[in-house]
Amino acid sequence: KNRDDGGPKLMEQFLTARRLVEAGARCVTLAFSRWDHHGDNFGALRQDLPLLDQGLSALIQDLHDRGLNRDVSVVVWGEFGRTPTINKDGGRDHWPRVSCALLAGGGLKHGQVIGATDRLGGEASERPVQFGEVHATLYHALGLDVNKVTVNDLTGRPQFLVDGGLQPMRELVG
Repeated sequence: KNRDDGGPKLMEQFLTARRLVEAGARCVTLAFSRWDHHGDNFGALRQDLPLLDQGLSALIQDLHDRGLNRDVSVVVWGEFGRTPTINKDGGRDHWPRVSCALLAGGGLKHGQVIGATDRLGGEASERPVQFGEVHATLYHALGLDVNKVTVNDLTGRPQFLVDGGLQPMRELVG
C-alpha cells in the first residue's frame, strides 16, 4: 500500500520485511547504513530522516492494519550514540555515553519517552537505560524469561540471556 513513499530501495526493504512477517518469518533485519555521518550531518539527515520516517511509519501502520502489531516488535536502534557537538567536518562522531532507540509493537506499552539527557545531549540526566534492559524487554516480548532461560557458551557453560540480572523495562511491560 505504501511502497511509493520515499526512496525506492528502502521502501522495498520495509515492504519485503512486512511480507516476510506475514509469511511466518520470526526475525527480519533491515539495514539502513547511511547513519555514520562524520561529515555534513545536517545535509545528510535532511535526505535520510524523511526516508526513515516514511518507511517506518508505513511499516508500523501496515502491521497495525493487518493485526500484526501485537505480535511483531519493531526496533530501531544503533550500537552507540553521536557526539553532542559538531566536529570540524560538520558531522558527529561516535559517543558511547547516550543513545536512543525506538520500540514499537510487540505488545509493549507505547506513546512514551523513557529517560532524558542534559541540555547538550551528552549525558543521561533521567532514567538511564542500559542496553541489557532493552535486550531483556525484547526477550520478554518473545516470551522468554531472562531469569530462567540460558544458552550454552562455546565451552558448554550455561549463560543467561542478559548479564547482571537486568530486567525488562517496567515502563514497557509492567
